[in-house]
Amino acid sequence: MKAFIGQIAALVEGEVQFVVIGGVAAGLHGAGRATFDLDICYDPSAENRERLAKALAGWGAYLRGVEPGLPFTMDARQLLITPVMTLTTSTGDLDVMDRVAGVGEFAAVYAQSVVIRVGDVAFRTLDLPALVAAKRASARPKDLDQLPELEALLAMRRSNP
Repeated sequence: MKAFIGQIAALVEGEVQFVVIGGVAAGLHGAGRATFDLDICYDPSAENRERLAKALAGWGAYLRGVEPGLPFTMDARQLLITPVMTLTTSTGDLDVMDRVAGVGEFAAVYAQSVVIRVGDVAFRTLDLPALVAAKRASARPKDLDQLPELEALLAMRRSNP
């Protein structure tokens, strides 16, 4: 988890409006599975896309899995025309999207998020029920494999409010 706090802190400092989703969100809720990238859902407003693009460009963001050296400019326009991107950066791999399957667009994601504090950094992460819905909706094998653990965590929370 510590590996991702630097990225999260920089986004918070850059005033990017986002919610942590995916494996890091699962870890924040107590799941034990390791993850190797940070997934975020971001507010697609023009101002926020500018702030996010600035942070990503500063990290040398480039499309993950694409041959190095091909023309690519990380800017707000790129975020507008490619609302889901898997990126490699100088700070680690990062997936950015403006909606989450099973939850909806950013406003719905934000509404189903909670504030988490790690050290001095406060940020939003998808709440556990929405995370379960997102993992189920994605239907990717790795997400489906994680569902029993997340559902058990959710059941424990509901039985011990």
